[in-house]
Amino acid sequence: MANRRNGTIYVGVTSNLAQRVWQHREGVVDGFTERYGCKLLVWFEAADTMDVAIMREKQIKSGSRAKKVTLIEAMNPPWHDLFDQVAHG
Repeated sequence: MANRRNGTIYVGVTSNLAQRVWQHREGVVDGFTERYGCKLLVWFEAADTMDVAIMREKQIKSGSRAKKVTLIEAMNPPWHDLFDQVAHG
């Protein structure tokens, strides 16, 4: 999640991406994303199990901002909001 292109980036894990992104977009989730206005889904990655997803989340979070930007721009160079893509399959 991000608040704008090259803006604040949030990394999280969920078992229901469409629902979780909707919650962030609507501001019903207190915390980092609400505080910094991170309402755009600019990158996502699927995992086979929650254990694998959590390990990947920790790996991404421990990486540099530059590495996060590289992941986003490899999938979504203009940082478009990908919510419709996940919400409508």
